Amino acid sequence: MSQVIILVDDPADWAAYYPARNLLSARDYLQATEPVCTDKKVQVINLCRSYKYLSPGYYCSLLAEARGQRVMPSVRTVNDLSHKALYGLHFERFESALDKAMKKQGGDATKVTFNIYFGQTEQEGLTELARQIFDQLPCPILRVSFRRRDQWVLEAIRTPSLKQVKGAEEDQFARALEQFNARVWRGPRRRRGERYDLAMLVNEQEAMPPSNRTALKRFRQAGRQLGIKVEQVGRDAYARLGEYDGLFIRETTAIDHHTYQFARKAEQEGLVVIDDPRSILRCTNKIYLAELMQSNGVPVPPTAFVFSASAEQVDGLIGELGLPMVLKIPDGSFSRGISKVEDRETLATALHGYLKQSAVVLAQAFMYTDYDWRIGVLNNRPLFACQYFMSKGHWQIYHHKDSGKTASGNARTVPIREVPPKVLRVALKAARLMGNGLYGVDLKQSGDQVVVMEVNDNPNIDAGVEDLWLGEDLYRQVMLEFLRRMEARRLGLPL
Repeated sequence: MSQVIILVDDPADWAAYYPARNLLSARDYLQATEPVCTDKKVQVINLCRSYKYLSPGYYCSLLAEARGQRVMPSVRTVNDLSHKALYGLHFERFESALDKAMKKQGGDATKVTFNIYFGQTEQEGLTELARQIFDQLPCPILRVSFRRRDQWVLEAIRTPSLKQVKGAEEDQFARALEQFNARVWRGPRRRRGERYDLAMLVNEQEAMPPSNRTALKRFRQAGRQLGIKVEQVGRDAYARLGEYDGLFIRETTAIDHHTYQFARKAEQEGLVVIDDPRSILRCTNKIYLAELMQSNGVPVPPTAFVFSASAEQVDGLIGELGLPMVLKIPDGSFSRGISKVEDRETLATALHGYLKQSAVVLAQAFMYTDYDWRIGVLNNRPLFACQYFMSKGHWQIYHHKDSGKTASGNARTVPIREVPPKVLRVALKAARLMGNGLYGVDLKQSGDQVVVMEVNDNPNIDAGVEDLWLGEDLYRQVMLEFLRRMEARRLGLPL
């Protein structure tokens, strides 16, 4: 578990709070010639009065990072907070969220200012916004001001000192600090025999998650048997990722999404990560996948990249790929952002629509099969094999109906030894191009022809489907891979 060091300019700044064992002045911390804390994991909370460039507060964050300690705020956050041009970039996505929150509250206010303590605020209706701001700019104390013009926009963000926190705000700060470091204050929670902590990121509200509840439970059980404490966490665990030894993402990933931010932060913190950021980047974009597969000799359906919906482009595509053909936006998932076009008019219309969403559209020759192969691959070894059948009366596995409901076809799990050798060979070659993580390679087979449709960085592992052949051993193999990597990381060996 992490040990906390709290830094202040003057210990008197901490007088309103309970004594802290590792409370240090900035001067003592900066001048220390020996480690001020010998624990393996250290969390430094920098509460200096100023983080300005070359100030003691700035140097505290700088030296903490140089000493291999996690520090809040980091030097990057300090630099971002120094200029509105930098921190304003983080807030573009939040202004619309604030606008909605303020409209719900009603009233004629033209300005709102509120404090955020470790991601928490007591400003009514703005708790989720405060957490999102903290995720982007992790700092112990933030004071954010928004002003209403045509809509609510960011006016300023400041970093008040602990000395400026008075009255009821002291209680708010203390509660937020206690909750932020609850695991530290409570002491070690590992039961006997548990050597590692693994965070498993899950979104319980996700309509089509990569693992159902029973599968998540079996991952936890398998981890416990191997000495790994698997803790199911949500997106609010972002700031405390460094307290874990690994991160297992069981939520559908995307680049412009907190799942990618989690993967990036976990990797920076030195955690073992599945899905790792590189795999997410490579797998979530179908344009990248198609180019990578073709350039490395992995068979894919006849494919073209489309940049315009001109008449010449439409006619050229029909001549090259024939009709019907399939159009895909780069980052679609679960059969979304994919359409089959039967004629020229539908093709032109669909292209116009997709090119409004993406500068490039993927077009592929249509290849119907009764089912797609899904080969699960873990660290370049086959893990499971499934046949996913098309949804009844539809050309895809998932059929997203106009009613909003989604239907899916049946699935059949088969032992690896029964997979046609060519299917297995092509799947493993495709997975190697992605990395050494956990992947689901989707392929179509027609006679002797085998082509890769896509590679998923976050493949489904559901109880009652993918585990029908291996049973509990499937979950054990995944946890064994985490154990192997965490042991290697501890010993300084390559993963």
